[in-house]
Amino acid sequence: MESLGVVKHIFLAKFKADITPERIEEFIKTFGNLVTVIEPFKSLQWGEDISIENQQQGFTHVFECTFDNVEGLDAYLAHPAHVEFANQILPAVEKYIVIDYKPMRFV
Repeated sequence: MESLGVVKHIFLAKFKADITPERIEEFIKTFGNLVTVIEPFKSLQWGEDISIENQQQGFTHVFECTFDNVEGLDAYLAHPAHVEFANQILPAVEKYIVIDYKPMRFV
């Protein structure tokens, strides 16, 4: 196996029932803007659950952030813009999961 040399930060969210689609869209735009504000934050991909397996346990959205290394992730987590964003989005979320990992691939 070979390391891809980056760090991924995965955020799975289930928004509260009273959070409108428009508000969720605002959160997504704000999240995306963090890429331009926080230098170690290299990219953001996101999507909504489309699974037909019904194994998502209520989670509706997935966000995948990419960083060059663990130090970049640490800088992102401590950055005031991220802290402010987290303080905005977390009250709108019923439950969430965060996983950080270093992707590997089979050679």
